[in-house]
Amino acid sequence: QVQLIESGGGLVQTGGSLRLSCAASGRTVSTYAVGWFRQAPGKEREFVGIVSWSGSVTYYADSVKGRFTISRDNAKNTVYLQMNNLKPEDTAAYYCALGSSRYARASADFGSWGQGTQVTVSS
Repeated sequence: QVQLIESGGGLVQTGGSLRLSCAASGRTVSTYAVGWFRQAPGKEREFVGIVSWSGSVTYYADSVKGRFTISRDNAKNTVYLQMNNLKPEDTAAYYCALGSSRYARASADFGSWGQGTQVTVSS
């Protein structure tokens, strides 16, 4: 059974940067696409982006395109979400999960969700 643990969240000012990590334990996730989602209070969980198993293919939601970058280090069994030029509307709990394929976008196409890490962007 794989477990995903997110870390790296915190409080940052508008325009700042954070790098989130999604560390897997239990078994390798090197053959899985990994996605990032976020959920703000009172809102539905929102797809942020996904990286293919090799790291060669990524896809992002329009709301973060050009600001966020997903990468992975399969040797470390870890996936990263680099967030630059953060905005107050990026404030949310961020989650990683294993995707059914690199084309997965809906929450239902993901499993083994982590517990989330909070990102708060102050204006």
